[in-house]
Amino acid sequence: MIDLYTWTTPNGRKVSIALEEMGLDYNVHTVNIGKDEQFAPAFLKISPNNRIPAIIDQNGPDGAPISVFETGAILVYLAEKTSRFLPHDARSKTAVYEWLMWQMGGYGPMLGQAHHFLRYNVGKAPYAEERYHKETLRLYGVLDRRLADHEFVAGDSYTIADMAIYPWTARHEWHQAPLAEFEHVSRWYNALGARPAVQKGMNPPPVEN
Repeated sequence: MIDLYTWTTPNGRKVSIALEEMGLDYNVHTVNIGKDEQFAPAFLKISPNNRIPAIIDQNGPDGAPISVFETGAILVYLAEKTSRFLPHDARSKTAVYEWLMWQMGGYGPMLGQAHHFLRYNVGKAPYAEERYHKETLRLYGVLDRRLADHEFVAGDSYTIADMAIYPWTARHEWHQAPLAEFEHVSRWYNALGARPAVQKGMNPPPVEN
């Protein structure tokens, strides 16, 4: 059993999608970031950066519990645990790591900044609104060009890189990215959204406090 500590954010949903896709049993525990519950001492023991999500795998690599924080690390851990959604050959695996890092280093943080200024603080910082909106559209262009020649972001196979990118794309209205202008992103987005595990992962089971 895996304990998932999460909230209803794109980062949180990356991991619940992965858990659903991999068929792993898990319990959901809420960490209400609106009430600063991420700063609770008990949560900080498993997530030193006080960010959600984090997991505790009760059956870790040596049979003892292990905690993992940071979504990229969690996704890689789960993929290696199940031997699913992460290729074994070095060339294909490198492509997954590239796009996973692209999401973590750019696509997620920049879209998060766009949300902050375009959705929650409209009119307070016009320069920031323009800057992050332009960068968001640039990143969508990067993704669209990649998907023009590949069914999935890392190649021909669905991987943890897709799982990482999808929940942020699902908030395209928040960061004012018209999907109709990104044909290949739209195709990929609709295909992933039709997957039952993605649908369940975007709306994880009832929480346990």
